[in-house]
Amino acid sequence: MLGRGNWLILGLAVLAAGIGGIAEHRRQPALSMEDGTDSALIGHAVPALTLPDLDGKLHSLSDYRGQRLLLNFWASWCGPCLDEMPTLNQAQKKFGEKGAIVVGIAMDEPDRVRAFLAAHPVSYPMLVGQLASPSSSEKLGDEDQILPYSVLIDGDGRILATHRGSLSTSRLDRWLAPATGQR
Repeated sequence: MLGRGNWLILGLAVLAAGIGGIAEHRRQPALSMEDGTDSALIGHAVPALTLPDLDGKLHSLSDYRGQRLLLNFWASWCGPCLDEMPTLNQAQKKFGEKGAIVVGIAMDEPDRVRAFLAAHPVSYPMLVGQLASPSSSEKLGDEDQILPYSVLIDGDGRILATHRGSLSTSRLDRWLAPATGQR
């Protein structure tokens, strides 16, 4: 049987664990474990971001105003990213002429990206993200820098949805279809 001192220590330990759990919960972004969607940025204007393509030419996200834009952050060393690329390529072919554009943002060294794309070309534009903190993906809500990470932006430059992990064909269809354009 526990004495009074032991009960006090046990009670304080439970209280400390509870406070720690609450603090950790509040620190985490609003993430639905069901679908990988982070709602904290929904409705906000996309931050100004200018990135180079593989030839060094700079492109601004504002260049795409008027079109729905799907930014997909990836890296050549990320298995799920590479598995997702054929699905993104098909989505670009299916919806690209209907106003939605997929833009890959490689969170990788340009030489690795060039080598990968030489062997596995895609039909959508490719930019090179800033790796230094805050990285390009961090600026768009990927605080934990989990790849792949996708951001759907409307024609007015507002964030419609974000997603951590690979995008399914059905989600891409819902996101990029001209009639709805949302989750």
